[in-house]
Amino acid sequence: MASRTELVEDLMSRFPHVPREAVIKEDLLRGGLAFDDSALTDNEGGDVKPKSYFIFSFDHRTLPELGTAALRRPPEEIVLTGGPYGLRRTVVSVRTNPASPYRVRTDDDGRLRLHLDGRPIADVGLPPMPEYYRHTLANGKSVMEVAPTIQWGYLIYLTAFRVCQYFGAKEECQYCDINHNWRQHKAAGRPYTGVKPVDEILEALEIIDRHDTGKTSKAYTLTGGSITSHVGGKAEADFYGQYAQAIEERFPGRWIGKVVAQALPRADVQRFKDYGIQIYHPNYEVWDKRLFELYCPGKERYVGRAEWHRRILESAEVFGPRNVIPNFVAGVEMAAPAGFTSVDEAIDSTAEGLQYFMSRGITPRFTTWCPEPTTPLGKANPEGAPLEYHIRLLEIYRATMAANGLSSPPGYGPPGPGHAVFSVSSFMDSLPANVEQELVDS
Repeated sequence: MASRTELVEDLMSRFPHVPREAVIKEDLLRGGLAFDDSALTDNEGGDVKPKSYFIFSFDHRTLPELGTAALRRPPEEIVLTGGPYGLRRTVVSVRTNPASPYRVRTDDDGRLRLHLDGRPIADVGLPPMPEYYRHTLANGKSVMEVAPTIQWGYLIYLTAFRVCQYFGAKEECQYCDINHNWRQHKAAGRPYTGVKPVDEILEALEIIDRHDTGKTSKAYTLTGGSITSHVGGKAEADFYGQYAQAIEERFPGRWIGKVVAQALPRADVQRFKDYGIQIYHPNYEVWDKRLFELYCPGKERYVGRAEWHRRILESAEVFGPRNVIPNFVAGVEMAAPAGFTSVDEAIDSTAEGLQYFMSRGITPRFTTWCPEPTTPLGKANPEGAPLEYHIRLLEIYRATMAANGLSSPPGYGPPGPGHAVFSVSSFMDSLPANVEQELVDS
C-alpha cells in the first residue's frame, strides 16, 4: 500500500463485520502514535490524567528517546469519536511512537484531533484528572504511583511487584520489558516502588473510594512479575494473595478482584479464591508449542506449556470457567526470527488455541503486542505484526465465541463499539453490545 490510510481503508472494506473503530484502534496499539507538544500533559499538576507506566512501557522508544514526551507525559488514554469514518466512542491506550503516521495535535479551530498521514480522522478526548490523583499518601507518594487507574477509570491496576524473577536472556519472555521499564524509571529518577507495601495500597484505595463518588472504578487487578522463589518470604500465591485478603477485609465487595499470576497448582489457585479473588488470569502468552518454548523460556523451564495448560483447565474447577480468563499477546505469533511468516498460518494457530479453551467454557482475552525497543522481539520487529493479522484475529475471536455459546467475559466493562473501555486491545470493541449482562457481572 502507498500509505497507511490506504491500508486501513482497504481492511475496513475487506472486513466489514469488524467495527471500523477496532481497525483504527488496533493500528494505534500495534504501531503507536505521536503527540504535538501542545497535546502533552502537565503531569500530575494538570487537568489531564497522565500516562502512569503501570507495568510495561508500552512505548516504541525508550524514555531518553521520547524527548518532551518523557518530561511532559502523554495522556494515559485517549477517546476517539467522529471524523470521516464516523467513529463511535473508542478508548485507546497510549503507546508513544514519534515516528508514527498517527499524530495528535490541535487544529486551527482549537480542537484536538487525531491525524493520519496529515489528515484529521477523529476528534480526540483526553481523560480528566481524577480527584483522587490530586491527593497523596501520608508518606508523600502519589495515588498514581501506588494505585493508577486505566480503562477510563474502570480498573485500578495494582502492580505489587515491579520486576520479574524470570531474568536475563534465558528466562525473560522475549516480548516483555517489565524489568527494563523498572530500570529506566529508576534511572530517570522517577518514583517507581519495587514492592508496594500492603498498607500503602490500602491507603491509596481509601483515597480512591472516598473521591470516586460516582463509583466509576469497578475492578482492581493484582499483578506484577512472576515469582519463582519468594518475595518477602512468600511464594507467589501468598504474596499476591495477601493484598487481596487485605483489600477484601477493608472494602468488602467494593470492587471485582482480579489477579494476573502464573498458572499455579490447584492448592495455590484455591488460596487465591479463599483470599477473595473473583477472576484469575493465568496468561498463556502464545499458543504455538514451538513459539512458547522459544519466546517464553522461563515459563517453559519452570512450568512447561503442557503443564501450564493443564493448570488453566484445573483452575476452572476452582473459579468456574467463566472466571478464568487467560491472556495472550496478540501478534508475537508473527514475530521474527521464529514466528509464522503468513497471516493464514498465524491465524490458524491462534484459532486452535481459542477453540481449545473456549470449547471448555474458558474465554481468553488478548493484549495487542507493542514491540518495545529494549526487548529481543521488539528490536527484531519494530513494525510489529501486520495489521491484517490483528483484524482477522478479531473476526475469528468473535466467531469462536459465538460457536461456543460464550458472551463477553466479566470484569472488563461493557462490550460493543461505542461502549467498550478495555483499552489495550479491541476484543471488547468487536463483540456485540450487551450492557444488561455487564450490569449483572458488575
